[in-house]
Amino acid sequence: MGDHSLELRDTVLLSMVEGIGSRTYRRLLERFGSVTEILNASCNDLSDFEFLKSDTALRLASARRNFDPNVILELCQRHQIDIIPFHDSRYPEPLRTIHDPPPILYVKGKMLLQDSFSIAVIGTRRSSAYGCRQANRLATALAGNGFTIISGLALGIDGIAHRAALKSNARTLAVLGSGHHRIYPPEHEILAEQIVQSGGAVLSEYPPLHQSAKWTFPQRNRIVSGLSLGVLVVESPLRSGAMISARIAGEQGRDLFAVPGSIESPNSQGCHQLIRDGAYLVESVDDILNVLGPLRQKVLLLNMPQLPDPIRHPNETSLNEIERSVLRLVGMSPTPLNDIVIQSGLEVLQVVTALSVLEKKRIIRQLSPVVFVKV
Repeated sequence: MGDHSLELRDTVLLSMVEGIGSRTYRRLLERFGSVTEILNASCNDLSDFEFLKSDTALRLASARRNFDPNVILELCQRHQIDIIPFHDSRYPEPLRTIHDPPPILYVKGKMLLQDSFSIAVIGTRRSSAYGCRQANRLATALAGNGFTIISGLALGIDGIAHRAALKSNARTLAVLGSGHHRIYPPEHEILAEQIVQSGGAVLSEYPPLHQSAKWTFPQRNRIVSGLSLGVLVVESPLRSGAMISARIAGEQGRDLFAVPGSIESPNSQGCHQLIRDGAYLVESVDDILNVLGPLRQKVLLLNMPQLPDPIRHPNETSLNEIERSVLRLVGMSPTPLNDIVIQSGLEVLQVVTALSVLEKKRIIRQLSPVVFVKV
C-alpha cells in the first residue's frame, strides 16, 4: 500500500480541503472531469463557480502547497484503514445511488456483498428501558434473519443495536460522524473495535484525525440510511437526529419502520408522527420481513448468483437447512408425505417437524394428514 496512485492521492487531498462536501465535489467533478484537474485549477479557473465560496476556492487552489495526502495515506496504512474512493469497484452499490454519496470512504474492517441485505436501527441517545428492550429484541431478530445491522455508534439505541448483532454472531456496520482516530462518543471506542474484530466494519467519510462537529452527524445519517434497504426507528422525540435520518431515508426512497410506544412518553412522539406520515408500524420482526424479506432474493441474485433457490415468502429467510431442504420438495401441486421422506433421505420425524414449522410460518398448507402444498 506504499505505492499509491495519483488519483487516490488527489482524492485524499481533496477530502482534506475544508468546504468541499459531497455535493460541491460532484459539481466540480462534472465541470473538470477528474480530481486531478480540480486540484490543478487556479483561483481564476474557480472564480466562475457561484456555488463555491471565495475562501473555499482559495483553499482549493492552494491545496497542493498546504496539504500533504501522504500523512493520511501512511496513517491509514499503519492502522489498517482501507481507503475506498467513489470510482472503486469495492464502493458499496446502495450508497452509490443516493444523490450525494461521499466521494471517499475510510473503512476499518470488512464490508461484504451480503451487507446489501441490511437494515438501519436507530433512535434516541436518551433511550428508556422500554426503548432499550425493543431495540435489543428487534435487532436480535433481524440479525437472526440474515440482516446486517447498520447504525451510527451513538449512545442509546445505536449502541444497543450493534451489541445485539454482536451477541447474535451477525454482521454489523457502524458509520462515524468523525474520523477513526477521533471516535465519538469515546465510550464506544471498545465497541468499535469489537465490531471490527467480529468481521464487521466501521466507516467514515472523514480522514482519521477529523473531529466530529454538530454538522457531521446529520451528514453521517445519510450514509447510515444510504447503505440500508430500510430504516427502523425504535424510539425518538419529535426533534432529534433520528427524525433527521428518517426524513433523509424517505428522500432516498428507503422503507421506513417505527416502533409505537406510550402516548405519555416524549420519546415515542417521533415514532408516532412517522407512523401517521406512513411509516410501517412495527410490533415484531414479521412486520419488517413482510416488506423487506422479498428483497433478499433480489440482493442475492445481484451479488451471489450461484446461491439459493428463489424465495417466495419473507418467512423463508429464517428457515434452517433441514426446513429449506424439505421445502424444496413440496410442490405447487399436492405432494405426498411419503415422497418427501424418500426424496429427502431424512428421518420421518425430521420431515414431519420441518413440515410443521413450514405450516406455522404459512409457507405451505396441509391438505390432509399426509399431503402438503406450497401456499
